[in-house]
Amino acid sequence: MANDGGIGRLKQRLAAIPNNVKEAVQPTLLKQANTIAGTMRRFAPDDPATDAPDLKSSIEVTPAGQKTPPYSQPGGSMVVPENAVAITAGNTDVRYPHLLEHGTTRMSAQPFFWPSVRLHRKKAQQAIKRGVGRAVKKEWGK
Repeated sequence: MANDGGIGRLKQRLAAIPNNVKEAVQPTLLKQANTIAGTMRRFAPDDPATDAPDLKSSIEVTPAGQKTPPYSQPGGSMVVPENAVAITAGNTDVRYPHLLEHGTTRMSAQPFFWPSVRLHRKKAQQAIKRGVGRAVKKEWGK
């Protein structure tokens, strides 16, 4: 084998980084998503009837590769793509989160979903960037 000056080894290491980074950043993604979901649960209005399905318990965090609940908002049922996390509100029993979030002609909006996202967006982005940076540095240090 010819000596390529270390380029082959460098290419191998660079090709390996994305997989290791994806694996290393998943805990950070889940932690940030759970923080946002917790705020959503605090902001979500209480259900008026005691026998009504609970909106707060329908807020779920779905990791990559898993399917979100049917009738969840935003987007309905879908498989979460690789290197992502989905936060949804609603399920087969609770089909009204979008009506509370945006309001109707007979009811004013009671937003809980997007204000929580906006509240935590900057901090979550910074934490994810730090997680990616740590994973890249760890891989590069080998």
